[in-house]
Amino acid sequence: MLTEIEKGLLETIADMKDGQAEGAVNIRVDGKKVLRNSTDTIRIESKTDKDGIDIYVAAGSKNGSVHIPVVLTETGFKDKVYNDFFIGEGAEVDIVAGCGINNCGCDDSQHDGIHTFYVGKNAKVTYSEKHYGEGTGTGKRILNPQTIIYLEEGASMTLDLSQIGGVDDTKRYTKCEANGANSEVQINEKLLTAGDQHAVSEMDVILNGAGARTRVVSRSVAKEQSTQVFYPRVQGNAPCFGHVSCDSIIMGAAKVRSIPEISCNHVDATLMHEAAIGKIAGEQLLKLETLGLTPEEAEEKILEGFLR
Repeated sequence: MLTEIEKGLLETIADMKDGQAEGAVNIRVDGKKVLRNSTDTIRIESKTDKDGIDIYVAAGSKNGSVHIPVVLTETGFKDKVYNDFFIGEGAEVDIVAGCGINNCGCDDSQHDGIHTFYVGKNAKVTYSEKHYGEGTGTGKRILNPQTIIYLEEGASMTLDLSQIGGVDDTKRYTKCEANGANSEVQINEKLLTAGDQHAVSEMDVILNGAGARTRVVSRSVAKEQSTQVFYPRVQGNAPCFGHVSCDSIIMGAAKVRSIPEISCNHVDATLMHEAAIGKIAGEQLLKLETLGLTPEEAEEKILEGFLR
């Protein structure tokens, strides 16, 4: 029987071969390239000095898309890739990345993806990254993503980062240097842990350009004996604005630490942060149960809405 990861991969490959999929694509399975497609405005090239690819988005191009999924199916496989994105001036592009691990063996499987973005003047990037794990084996599913961003004048980037199932251990790191005037970055992170899973998420947003802005929003759910640590840091070195919000739902014997940090190094830097950790309110469950849901269904509905 095919797993959900394998089904999605086969559908993507079939669409590419039939010419139904649009945009640039690079698919990597167990450390090997299985499919690649460039377009007139987006070029994908293999690195010559280490594992990974370089993606070039032409200046002024619009409505471009890039899909670069990674799949691990071999138990015990350790994968590390370096992907660099060069976004030309005034370009607009949607980038979808992420990794799925199906580990049915007794050895740990691990993927470390280091993505670096160089976003040109007035360019606009939306970046979606999803991580997922599955498999009946006792070996761990480990994902350690790093995302590094450099923004020029007027550049903007929105990140939607999700990890909502099956990942045993993760250490996530996101860094953005908003160097250009009026540059902007928004980071939305969603995280779910259960069982004995452990997650650490660190972020550094450095606002160097006059008028630079950021908003960091983290939503997480920790179930059973899982643990989570969040450490978002925002630094203002110019007239700028930043806001950090961390909200977590804690259940069972889980443990969550949230340590937002802001530092101002300019008199006209305005930075704010807030953090909240708590259990699901009883009145929320009761209201849904009066509508006919079981306690389990009511709980699932609340968590689904929280992580949406």
